[in-house]
Amino acid sequence: MASLGNPKNTIEMIQKHQFAFQKKFGQNFLVDEHVLEKIIRAAGVTKEDLVLEVGPGIGTLTQYLAEAAGQVIAVEIDGKLIPILEETLGSYENVMVIQKDILKVDIRQLAEEYHGGRPIKVVANLPYYITTPIIMKLFEENVPVENITVMIQKEVADRMQACPGSKDYGALSLAVQYYADTYLAANVPPNCFIPRPNVGSAVIRLTRHENPAVEVDDEKLMFSLIRASFNQRRKTLQNGLNNSPELSYDKDEIAQGIESLGLSPTVRGEALSLQQFAQLSNYLGRIR
Repeated sequence: MASLGNPKNTIEMIQKHQFAFQKKFGQNFLVDEHVLEKIIRAAGVTKEDLVLEVGPGIGTLTQYLAEAAGQVIAVEIDGKLIPILEETLGSYENVMVIQKDILKVDIRQLAEEYHGGRPIKVVANLPYYITTPIIMKLFEENVPVENITVMIQKEVADRMQACPGSKDYGALSLAVQYYADTYLAANVPPNCFIPRPNVGSAVIRLTRHENPAVEVDDEKLMFSLIRASFNQRRKTLQNGLNNSPELSYDKDEIAQGIESLGLSPTVRGEALSLQQFAQLSNYLGRIR
């Protein structure tokens, strides 16, 4: 079959099936062969790999993955795309399409059943509205994942890589960096998609740490502190933590915790590194 990485072939396929794009699913199909090749290279896909693809669309990236991987499991929420995928992927025996919402799929079970529980690779051109829930599901549910290579909104990729003190730094930066190393593989302009999105995109690879980046007694408490400190960015860290309904520490305990880091009581959350949030969490956890 002719490559769907060619815009002409994609348009023909869409017209043939009279497919209507659905805004609620954030559908933008990638039509650039160079970018598709970059995604495969960044993910390091080999014949040893089981690749989970989220949102295959009409199967453009899936064709490239099928050529490179041992097996591909593609999860698509939109039932109207299934007949197109049956046509575009019909000649690939190593592809299985599941029509389901990825947030409701037991990915650990898929890895167990089809890959003997060994780490899988996740590759996707992700709808922007669902990027963070999908990535956090993969990390928090401790799915056996070697790396996650995704096309996402450029602004979100910047946030994932941001350092303390920068405008992009926030809860997402800390969460991603706690679980994985980040590598920006490509910036992708809007004209590489049908239909064209209003914003630039980027391909980012997240390689899971064998162990989390910092040692923390209570992961849940640390992430509660992180959320509270960024929920009200303009407030000092002390006030942000004191006002959080998720936390039950009084002002003095919080002040002592901040002091234990050698920081000023007027410091803001955006100034703290992941290591400092872990230390603050350990301090507050131990005084109870």
